[in-house]
Amino acid sequence: MKNQALTFVFSISLLLSGVMLAGADEPAAFRDLFNGKDLTGWVDVNTSKETWSVRDGLLVCTGRPIGVMRSTEQFENFILHIEWRHMEAGGNSGVFAWSEGTVPEGRRLPKGMEVQMLELDWVNQHKNKEGVPAPIAYVHGELFGANGLETIPDNPRGRRSKSIENRCKGKGEWNVYDVVCVDGVVKLSVNGKFVNGVRKSSVKKGYLCLESEGAEIHFRNIRILELPPGISTPQERAPLLGGSK
Repeated sequence: MKNQALTFVFSISLLLSGVMLAGADEPAAFRDLFNGKDLTGWVDVNTSKETWSVRDGLLVCTGRPIGVMRSTEQFENFILHIEWRHMEAGGNSGVFAWSEGTVPEGRRLPKGMEVQMLELDWVNQHKNKEGVPAPIAYVHGELFGANGLETIPDNPRGRRSKSIENRCKGKGEWNVYDVVCVDGVVKLSVNGKFVNGVRKSSVKKGYLCLESEGAEIHFRNIRILELPPGISTPQERAPLLGGSK
């Protein structure tokens, strides 16, 4: 636990200080994963050619069918910056880190570390058997291992980790996630404040996936700052897929 916390602090210090990474000619810097023009750098996994498009510099997802597209690259230790807005009340989506980039048989979403993106009205549209909505902070900024990826939650809601503060904005408004992923530790900042985390992920390297799950969502300013690799076993890395960089 202590070593993981120190590693996380080190990764943040790299971002703030702009130090030279080993073997690099320039200071570490963010680079774009979405160019605002087309889907270069992304591969559809199990949606359709109509699901994802670019409009006015934005990455637009119709939400249908349910599934994902993945990055062409795998990432290990990194800081991901991503901005998103739901266009329908109660919309559902998310971004996966350390994903296998494939979908298990009988499922529609991949194995990976999911960072949940739900529109605020989701809780009103999905009440429990007693008619009571879930606390609002449960459903956005939630972190959990999907389809076999294991983690230890910082703020447990069963096997998931819930956000400790509601900081998301509703339909039509932009939200900002900064996701720090280092050596099996994930820390999530929602609109400028860290509010959630998990540790001891069973997978520490893999693909990023963007999720289509029933409602239109827009993305922009998808950027990554790659950090030095850690020590991991082959079992802790997603298999490399064909066409990957």
